[in-house]
Order: sequence, then C-alpha cells, then structure tokens
Amino acid sequence: MRMILAIAAFLSLGAAAARAQQPVTVKDLLAQDFVVVGTITSPIGAGVFLQKKDKLFLCFVSETPTSTTVATRYCKPVE
Repeated sequence: MRMILAIAAFLSLGAAAARAQQPVTVKDLLAQDFVVVGTITSPIGAGVFLQKKDKLFLCFVSETPTSTTVATRYCKPVE
C-alpha cells in the first residue's frame, strides 16, 4: 500500500511540474494586461514585444497558408 501511495504522490508531482512548464503565449500575456510595444521581422516569423511595467517579453509567431491561426512559437523574457 505504501508503494502505491508513493507512486501516486510521485505522479502527481510530475503532473504539477508539467503544468508549471507550459509555454507562455501571446494570448496569455495579453490576458495579463501586457501591451504590444513593438514588432520585428525575422526568418522564423514575426517578433512581437509585449510589455507590462518593467517586464518585457519577445514572442515569435508564425502561420502558414493552410493554418487556421497565427500561432505563438515561443515567448521569452527580455533581461
């Protein structure tokens, strides 16, 4: 029984860690009151700078002729 409880606890910790590492998207940042303060072009897609007070993120978004949305590739904080 202890082994089953230990495995269950381990699995729940793994699930929590996976949720914590979900990638940030432009939509997430806009929902947190970030605003678009600039854009750039790059070979990997459009770059979007989003800012809220002293926090600044650079996100890359892309689409294809067959895609249904413009999707966030990734966002990273600018330090």
